[in-house]
Amino acid sequence: MWDSGQVLLRSVCVFCGSSAGHDPAFAEMAGALGRELARRDLRLVTGGGRVGLMGAVADAALGAGGEVHGVITKALEGKEIAHTGLTSLTVVDTMHERKAAMSDMADAFVMLPGGFGTWDEFFEAATWTQLGVHRKPCGVLDVSGYYETLRALLTGAVATGFIRADHGELVHFDTEPGRLLDRLAAWEPVLVDKWLDRAER
Repeated sequence: MWDSGQVLLRSVCVFCGSSAGHDPAFAEMAGALGRELARRDLRLVTGGGRVGLMGAVADAALGAGGEVHGVITKALEGKEIAHTGLTSLTVVDTMHERKAAMSDMADAFVMLPGGFGTWDEFFEAATWTQLGVHRKPCGVLDVSGYYETLRALLTGAVATGFIRADHGELVHFDTEPGRLLDRLAAWEPVLVDKWLDRAER
């Protein structure tokens, strides 16, 4: 349990690729994050797979004595990619149920390198924070500049009026696991009545 006085973090959901990617630095960072979560006694929530970065972060957390809870769909479990060594594994019917269950279990969200599924999961969580569906911080752990263009895209969305200026820092970027977790723990939600431009109503 990690408490900075701002956000009480007990559980962190990590979204990441079911592939390890071509750069060994991706898996190395996943392992570093898993170990840091265990060191801080933070429960890891994952997509329940044993492959790619998903498996790397889970194995590292478990190897460091951490607690890891996975959520996977029946279809993916049936393809024999479920991690059978987790603290617990919840099996659901649909991807929508999977995302909802992972969100319910987590106090914060971190995105490692990944593809379509990783981005979908992370930005749904970030959108729920933006809209006040939940008040949970969201962070991106950048590795080898993988998310530099994403950061530029978000900056551009603020500049062009598609993201409110007061939501511009909603997604935290960092290159070091401990520093990112510190920033998530120190985060305070932005409270606004409406996120849409009043002039458009």
